[in-house]
Amino acid sequence: MAKIYTSMGLMSGTSLDGIDVSIIKSDGKREYSSILDKYFKYDRELIQKLLKIRDKIGNSDDLLKYFEELRDLEREITLFHVKAVDETIRIFDSDIDLIGFHGQTIFHDSNKKISKQLGDGKLLSQLTKKKVVYNFRQNDLKNGGQGAPLAPIFHNTLANKMNKKFDLEFPINILNIGGISNITSAVRWDELWQSNKIYAYDIGPGNCLIDEWIRKNSKNNYDDKGSIARSGKVDKLILNQALENFNHNSLYEKSLDVNDFDIFFAKGLSLENGAATITDFTAKIISEGMNFIHGKNQLCNDKWIVCGGGRKNEYLLECIKNNFDKINIDPIDKYEINGDYIESQAFAFLAIRSKEGLPISFPTTTRCKEPLTGGVSIENF
Repeated sequence: MAKIYTSMGLMSGTSLDGIDVSIIKSDGKREYSSILDKYFKYDRELIQKLLKIRDKIGNSDDLLKYFEELRDLEREITLFHVKAVDETIRIFDSDIDLIGFHGQTIFHDSNKKISKQLGDGKLLSQLTKKKVVYNFRQNDLKNGGQGAPLAPIFHNTLANKMNKKFDLEFPINILNIGGISNITSAVRWDELWQSNKIYAYDIGPGNCLIDEWIRKNSKNNYDDKGSIARSGKVDKLILNQALENFNHNSLYEKSLDVNDFDIFFAKGLSLENGAATITDFTAKIISEGMNFIHGKNQLCNDKWIVCGGGRKNEYLLECIKNNFDKINIDPIDKYEINGDYIESQAFAFLAIRSKEGLPISFPTTTRCKEPLTGGVSIENF
């Protein structure tokens, strides 16, 4: 019988607003249950530091140029994670077998096989006195993969859990709208290891362009429910020019970073019109990715389950639906799964798979040469 681990996952996403902490019980395969989820918000000063350094890192040379600043900020980020771990463990009041520590992504370039997450796994292990698994992407990058997306194997477990209770039709399409948007076409567990059955792709921007526009043109950090965009008017000329200049087909075989996109095309528009135009732009690119999956996997149906922060942007989801004659897009929360903590739970799950030597990336998810495990384990206490 497979060992059931109690694992904690730590995830800080591209929104740079805080840390999601999750505790799950799982064997890293079929068995999975959510135990506890908690959010820890960064203070304004730390958010500004992160935004500032991310804007400075435009290429791999900048990682060396700003080495000392990155080192100091990494320590600050790690200590923030330590406090989050300690507080969560006090609430949980039980043993944790291991911690999956993603860290805060600052730079990702799969062509150069570099993915930089701020977070010191050794220091986290030392101060929490727990086994920590970190640096999840590097083994995939070293072996021909893109380093992302890594959540699909967990998405597949979620899909099978939802199917067991709600009798959904496979394959189940999971659209994750985080800073970047990605898609997993999940399959039944007994089909998982058959050739070319599970597909996953980064497909384009998610919240990153909308958030950047709102952040730079207002006092807000994001467009709550898409209300600002809804109050504006799409500039069709600018939108069409931006779409013409955008090469969709080059996206699907590579992982993406927020630095791959910019909001320059909306320069000069009002806050509301810019938000509307950028949101529609994002929706059209996401829709193209959804169509790509339809072409790749002819068994895909018209039912989509959406997770990530973008699922709360009602206007964005409406814009996506407008690109299809018939489609159903349901938040994952409808299926009794908390959509705010999918990625933190995913890295708790990936930590277990890493501990067991199980693959976390696959040729049809990250384009690696063969199924690969990943992550570095440390017990620094």
